[in-house]
Amino acid sequence: MTIRVLLADDQALLRSAFRVLVDSEPDMEVVGEASDGAEAVRLAREECPDVVLMDIRMPGTDGLAATRLISADPALAQVRVVILTTFEVDDYVVQSLRAGASGFLGKGSEPEELLSAIRIAAGGEALLSPVATKGLIARFLAQGDALGDHRDPARAQRLDALTVREREVLVQVAGGHSNDEIAERLEVSPLTVKTHVNRAMAKLGARDRAQLVVIAYESGLVRPRVD
Repeated sequence: MTIRVLLADDQALLRSAFRVLVDSEPDMEVVGEASDGAEAVRLAREECPDVVLMDIRMPGTDGLAATRLISADPALAQVRVVILTTFEVDDYVVQSLRAGASGFLGKGSEPEELLSAIRIAAGGEALLSPVATKGLIARFLAQGDALGDHRDPARAQRLDALTVREREVLVQVAGGHSNDEIAERLEVSPLTVKTHVNRAMAKLGARDRAQLVVIAYESGLVRPRVD
């Protein structure tokens, strides 16, 4: 199966470099290029790509607004957005994940990392490495008093629908751990972990693991410490 990729960046030279890299892979193809967010949304609706590589800073409709529009469109429920940032964690990362992005990637990443990110997102996983998750946690803490300003009572109440095991798995997901790592920690099979993750997403209305992380923070389920 070929992974269909849409590129959204206002720098033509950077889009060209991404196109050459993506099109060089036998399991990927670029199906469109956008120079701003509005064009990215239009092309996403026309092409229904598997993954959108979205620059967050673009003229007019920026990447954050475009991500929100794509994520809110039921017809684009299978489209995954990976935010491209100058820094792995910047002022917009939290907002991006809240808007529906599946993860983020620094523009200084190696080509292999970019290709891996596309495959991870296309496979339905969230691009949230432990390092990136730790940075995300730090950003939440910096924006509020021990997450107090971000705790959402409505989301906290929705956690009541989760089983004890699903809550345990959600805590592990919020820590940036993979299914295999969670399975080892909880002494269950990776398939069992995947089942719990999928059930938690369905109950909480989360698109993917990235959204589970945000819900875990905002509901107050996890109060991570940052060194």
